[in-house]
Amino acid sequence: MNWITKTFTSSIGKKLLMALTGLSFCTFLTAHLIGNLTLYAGSDAFNSYAEHLHSLGPLITVAETGLLFFGIIHVVTGLFLFFQNITARPVRYEVNKNAGGRTIGSATMPYTGLILIAFITLHLINFHFVDKTGTTIFQIVRDAFAKPAYIVIYVLAVITAAFHVSHGFWSAFQTLGINHPKYMPFIRKAGIAFSLIVGLGFGLIPVFISLAT
Repeated sequence: MNWITKTFTSSIGKKLLMALTGLSFCTFLTAHLIGNLTLYAGSDAFNSYAEHLHSLGPLITVAETGLLFFGIIHVVTGLFLFFQNITARPVRYEVNKNAGGRTIGSATMPYTGLILIAFITLHLINFHFVDKTGTTIFQIVRDAFAKPAYIVIYVLAVITAAFHVSHGFWSAFQTLGINHPKYMPFIRKAGIAFSLIVGLGFGLIPVFISLAT
């Protein structure tokens, strides 16, 4: 057990945790987006999808608990690495060179992550913990997106998520050792494509709902 403790308390081990939990959230985003696309088919299709999820009962509870557990690990580990990097280099370079392919996504990872935590909390309050008595899931979604302010917040949040995963996607594969010159260009492009799918896929939903209802 000592090697496990040493592995996951080292910098490399923490990066592995970030990679594995990050990819698990990419998987969740994909599944969540696929489910949410039923909104385009109307209220009956989306309510049917939601009822199917709820019928899974304990499986959904296990999945939600797992996501919460992975979320805590991802956030705590990410913050630890962030502050570790700051203390390791307390004085900023006078010239901030864009070396090593540094992008907006990579440069803002800690900050976009914190923004996403705040948004996820708000999102859960509006959709998960809201009183569902005498209403439907589609009605809850429609009521939320009837507020222009929330549409703006939602769209900005999914754009933030797109920037976050644009770097996190390929970086996770790199951390896991898939860093061959033959494959990495494709993985980088796949990360950009995935971030665009996340941004546009989720971002267009509130616009469609507000215009269609």
